[in-house]
Amino acid sequence: MSSALTLPATLYPRARRWLRPRSAIPGFGVAFGYTLLYLGLIVLLPLAALVLKASEMGVVGWWSAVSDERVVAALKTSFGLSFAAAALDSAFGLLIAWVLTRYRFPGRKILDAMLDLPFALPTAVAGIALTAIYAPTGWIGQWVEPLGLKIAFTPVGIFVALVFVGLPFAVRTVEPLIADLDRELEEASATLGATRRQTVWRVVIPPLIPAIITGFALAFARAVGEYGSVIFIAGNIPYVSEIAPLLIIIKLEEFNYAGATAIATVMLAISFGTLLLINLLQAYSRRKFGHV
Repeated sequence: MSSALTLPATLYPRARRWLRPRSAIPGFGVAFGYTLLYLGLIVLLPLAALVLKASEMGVVGWWSAVSDERVVAALKTSFGLSFAAAALDSAFGLLIAWVLTRYRFPGRKILDAMLDLPFALPTAVAGIALTAIYAPTGWIGQWVEPLGLKIAFTPVGIFVALVFVGLPFAVRTVEPLIADLDRELEEASATLGATRRQTVWRVVIPPLIPAIITGFALAFARAVGEYGSVIFIAGNIPYVSEIAPLLIIIKLEEFNYAGATAIATVMLAISFGTLLLINLLQAYSRRKFGHV
């Protein structure tokens, strides 16, 4: 009897500490329950319904729908350009965040406010504006068209639109960490004889890596699901500049709900796997470089 009573006495406190961290504010059980309920209704239930609808096709029907050449081309366009746009946003987002955080110059607050326009601007309006600028008769398109560079109605136009909508995510995630960086570390690095390049890569960049990865993940997620700003500038040519979300809309308009859900499940699986990998990389970078 003593050994049977000793085992729960040693295990239960550990489980309770894991489920209920120490806090001066009560209400863990209620908050945890509402969290699970909210996530279940808003996130898990719709995704489960999506997978259930796609399963009605069977394995053969599902594979036939997603292995179609047009679907594969649209998926490659969406995920390939989204990854490239998120990478570019991460690089230039870091530079923009550094300038807006570290330097004071006339018009800085205006530029900082304009950076959030892609958040508030309707995606259709953004698509029309980008098309008007980069079309062959647009402000920029009329100058690059004679050089043999066509932007609008090509995958390049999709890339431009995805960079536009994802840039604020890359900037806003890095800004707080840049503001919290201790400038004394940079001065100490310079005092010890390090060059500016060495100071940037060995002192400044490592603490920012988790935030850079977070910004990349957010920009990538936004780009994968972007629709409104892309369809105006893409041209929507099958096998060339057609994105997966547009193909889903086409399937729905044809009342092919099974085909639409099949494409959606592939996008869901690829997006989840990519974001999971990014989160694991982010956790590793936090353990390696520490928190700021």
